[in-house]
Amino acid sequence: MLAHEGVRVVVHGRSEERAQAVAAEIGAAGGHAATALGDLTVDSELEDVAAAAEAAFDGVDILVDNAGGTEVEARNGWLETPAETWLDGYRQNALPAVRLAQFFAPRMRERGWGRVIQISSRHADMPDPEFGPYGAAKAALGNLTVSLARALAGSGVTANTVASSLVWTPLAATWFKQMAQERGSQDARVGEEYTIKELLRQPVQRVGRPQDVAAAVCFLASPLADYITGSTLRVDGGANPTV
Repeated sequence: MLAHEGVRVVVHGRSEERAQAVAAEIGAAGGHAATALGDLTVDSELEDVAAAAEAAFDGVDILVDNAGGTEVEARNGWLETPAETWLDGYRQNALPAVRLAQFFAPRMRERGWGRVIQISSRHADMPDPEFGPYGAAKAALGNLTVSLARALAGSGVTANTVASSLVWTPLAATWFKQMAQERGSQDARVGEEYTIKELLRQPVQRVGRPQDVAAAVCFLASPLADYITGSTLRVDGGANPTV
């Protein structure tokens, strides 16, 4: 979506095949894309990714921190989750965002314009005991966004967060199908409907789509959002009832 708006995009990933596929799709649509490969939880690889991204188009003006997730769910209980799991959650979801901002934001400040956009989750404000480490790390993203925005005051560089609810991805689709099968159906949409109505109790009666998050990112990255910084934009179908 950023490429469609004329942005030259550096696609990050750990898989060369998958990253190249996204870059090729952008190129086929008339856009410009490069790739930067590496694991952001490994210091040396993060540095390689940052350097490759910086060199691809002679500088980065928009940083979208979308890497993250959770490898282990605390299914055995919050109190039984080992400390290392909590540390892993922070290393995976928050620390790369800090280090990439430390690399790119000073360069943005020198040029007098830039955007740092974190992708967070409803779990930051609506913690679930099964995803305690993940939610805590995502909450840290919101906090560091505000402190970064204040650190960049007057520079022309803004920092914001997009917090999404459950988004339809291949991983989520598998889960929806499992939920549907437990209710006697093979249709993943049955699982989606159950999740929306019974688990999330979400006012918008569908799961989010990647383009919903992308549209919010495009807005925050645009000149139209010059007056917005240190904020969290919830793109969650109303799942988070926070006032």
